[in-house]
Formats: sequence, structure tokens, C-alpha cells
Amino acid sequence: MLFIFWLGFLGLKINFPNVILYILLGLVLAGTLHDSEILHFASEIGIVLLFFLLGLEFNVSRLQDIAKRIWGAGILDIVLNLGVVMAIAILFGLDWFTAFLIGGVTYATSSSITAKLLDDRSRMANTETEFILALLIFEDLIAPIVVAILIGMSSGDSFAAIDLLVLLGKIVGLGLGAILLGKFVFKGFGTFLDKIDDEDFKIALLIGIALTYGGLALFLGLSEVLGAFLAGIMLSEVGKIERIEHTVLPVKDLMLPLFFVYFGTTVELLNGVPMIMLLIILLVWSMFGKILVGIVGGRVFGLSKRVAFRAGLSICSRGEFSVVIAALAAGTTKVFSGIYIIAAALLGMLFFEKAPQLTNLVYGKPVKKTKSLKVPGN
Repeated sequence: MLFIFWLGFLGLKINFPNVILYILLGLVLAGTLHDSEILHFASEIGIVLLFFLLGLEFNVSRLQDIAKRIWGAGILDIVLNLGVVMAIAILFGLDWFTAFLIGGVTYATSSSITAKLLDDRSRMANTETEFILALLIFEDLIAPIVVAILIGMSSGDSFAAIDLLVLLGKIVGLGLGAILLGKFVFKGFGTFLDKIDDEDFKIALLIGIALTYGGLALFLGLSEVLGAFLAGIMLSEVGKIERIEHTVLPVKDLMLPLFFVYFGTTVELLNGVPMIMLLIILLVWSMFGKILVGIVGGRVFGLSKRVAFRAGLSICSRGEFSVVIAALAAGTTKVFSGIYIIAAALLGMLFFEKAPQLTNLVYGKPVKKTKSLKVPGN
């Protein structure tokens, strides 16, 4: 916690993303904190609460509207950042399993890093944020399927169509469960919260709900991030969500930096960089691929050219799902994946930070609209 304070303070002073500093802290302390159950548990709470709070901003009707518009961008994302990467890896002589694994590592944008940067840089209210969050949710639905297929392939068992249907059924069931609970069980939850004067009890209740639904998702073989987001949607119908945010926000702010420290401790870096030419090509392509998803997918979603370009620059970081998938690798592939994740996370955060300036460079500074004021009597 003291390290996190000093690094956060340093980040403010030098105007540098503190998320990068936290990840680097994890790399430095990896030998000491590797496989720390306490750090892992605390980091899970932080990431769950982040997405629980994000889910509060999306009621069911808003989510339905977003779902209709994100399909085009989501499919394009799979083709460019998983399919094309697989093709590149195969051209370099890798087998199908290794190529699919590397494609999985490069596919998903880091939900935690992107959401944290949106929050830190006060961009949650920006026009492109709805598109970014929708794409992150889409990826959080696809990534567990990729993980399940890889686990089936690595164990030597075949991944049959029925396994895929079961996985999709779990996702749909978890989502419908959240909607039904929100509509019926939590219908009068706002009134109930008003009756609780002691803030300690509120913290236990609200964080308990977030962790329980996130834990249910994990139990079903899905992402806790997805479960936590659905828990937020479940309570979004309550009204006056500021009361929930006021209670949960301090705990989230305390625990979330620990996720990035833990993330840094999970990346294995050994001597030398394996397959360095492939690494460079994939780093270049994965940045370009995400920007292209923003430019083309953002336009399909309904964004202007300027906003779509800024969105593309903001979704380049790779993170937690990449770490999960990389953990299934072994030997050289695992080292390669670890180096890629760190490099892609840092490059992605740099693109995010420079997104407004780069957008102005390409499209020029936005012209402020002047209102025509009419003087009475004219």
C-alpha cells in the first residue's frame, strides 16, 4: 500500500499513468510476491468492484440498444485480432494449437486497464465510451469460449459442439438471471437501502452482492468480470445509483491498484526474447488491428469519424484475459506471451494517453459551436 501511494503520487507529479507504474512494481516484486494468495484475493475484489460500478451505469433498456449496434464491431474484432494473428503465427511455422493460443493472447482488450484509464482521465462521459464498454463486454463473452476451447485442446480432449452450446447457455442463463433478479427480487431495493443508516452494513451488503455474482460466474467457468458487470446491471434499475456508488467507491479505489501489481507478478520474464521478429510483427499488427476496429466498428456503431478514431486508439491495451490464456502455454510460448502482454499493455496505455492529441493531429482541433443570440426587439 505504501509503494502504491508513492507511485500514485509520483504519477501525478510527472503526469504519467499510474497503472503502468503499478504493473512495473509487480514486475520488480514478482520474486517476492509470486503466487501470493492474499494479493490475488485482494486484486480480485478490486477488479470485481470496478465492473460492478460500471454495470450500474447500464440498465436493461440501454444494454439492449447497445447490443444491437455492437455486433459488427465485435465480429470485425475477432477476425482482425484473433483470426489474422493465427494466420501470421502459422506462416511463422507454429502449429495450430500454438497459433490459436497466441491469437487468444492478442485478442481481448484489457477491460481493467481501459476502464481504469477512462475513469482516471475523466472520459467516462465521452461519446466513444459507450462503444468502448460495449466492445469490452462483447470480448468478455467471447474470451471465456476461447479459454474453454484451449483447455479442451491442451488436455487432449476434443471440444465438441455440445460443449460450446453449454458454455453459451451458461452466459445466457447468467444474464437472464441478473435481469430477472433486478426486475423482481431487487425491485424495492432502493427503499430498503434508505432504511440502513449504518454505512458498515451497506458495504457488507453491496460488496457481498458483487462478489457473489462474480463468484457464481467463476463457478460456471466464466469470467468474474462478466458476473460483476451483470450484478451492477441487476441493481441499475434501483434508481439513485449514487447511493450505491458512494458506498462501494472507496473500497474499489483501495483495492483496484493491487490488481495491476498482481498482474505484474504473473508475467514471467526469462533471459532473452524468443521469436523476436514474430513479437515485433504481432505488436505492430495488434495495435493497428484495434485502431481499425475503432475506426470501422465505431462508424457502424454510429460514431463520427473523429470519435471512432479516438475510440480505436483507446482500446489497444491487452491484460487480464491475455494473462489467463498465457497461463495455458508452456516453455518458449509462455515466455513469448508474457513479453507480448507487458509490451502491449504499455503501448496500449501510451496510445490511450495520446488519443486526444493524435485525433486532433489527424482531424484538426474541433471547432466550438457559437450560439446565435437574439436580442429582444430585433
